[in-house]
Amino acid sequence: MTPSSDSPLRLSRRQVIKMFAAVTAGLSLNGLPTPAGAAPLGTPLSYPTGFGSDPLLTKAYKPGDVWPLTLSPAQRRTVTAFCDLILPADDLGPAASAVGVPEFLDEWISAPYPLQQADSALLREGMDWLDAEAGKRFGKPFADLDAARQSAICDDICNRATAKPEFKKAAAFFVKFRSLSAAGYYSTQEGWKAIGFVGNVPTATFDGPPPEVLRQLGVEQTVK
Repeated sequence: MTPSSDSPLRLSRRQVIKMFAAVTAGLSLNGLPTPAGAAPLGTPLSYPTGFGSDPLLTKAYKPGDVWPLTLSPAQRRTVTAFCDLILPADDLGPAASAVGVPEFLDEWISAPYPLQQADSALLREGMDWLDAEAGKRFGKPFADLDAARQSAICDDICNRATAKPEFKKAAAFFVKFRSLSAAGYYSTQEGWKAIGFVGNVPTATFDGPPPEVLRQLGVEQTVK
């Protein structure tokens, strides 16, 4: 279920930028709240000199070339297990880890922008909570539990409105993690196929919207 953290899937810098743009747009459209700022987490990160300049589009960047990736191996295992629990392999498509969602989340959490740094504080604390809760209930890290035990923990935090008071903060983490995982997944070709999205398809002619769409909207085609 979880690939080895020693050989992570490699995402090109172009793929990361494309996923960031799609996720940021999706979060804005969904009206999700953005924390005002992130609390400092340990020693401040240092970034390569010249950060902020445009990437060289002719250069093949490797993960960590533009900013350091900051998830530890243990955190990567937790992220991988959690996103695969939320988006498992099924008849519609592969698991989240098979299309680079953990790698995308590592880039997102590590990016030095205000939005990502605010999310980073919430997500890192949530990952620590998952492992602590898994240890308290079952004596193992979250990634080492079977799906049924992982689900038992998530059932307590998957609904922020009905979560018990002691789980409210973890529920906020769950909502943010689920939103980012889904946004990353559905910005991939495999994610598009899972929801039947075909994107822009060239056609020789354009006859207007399909009649069934016009009927649903209660309008008629007037432009010929």
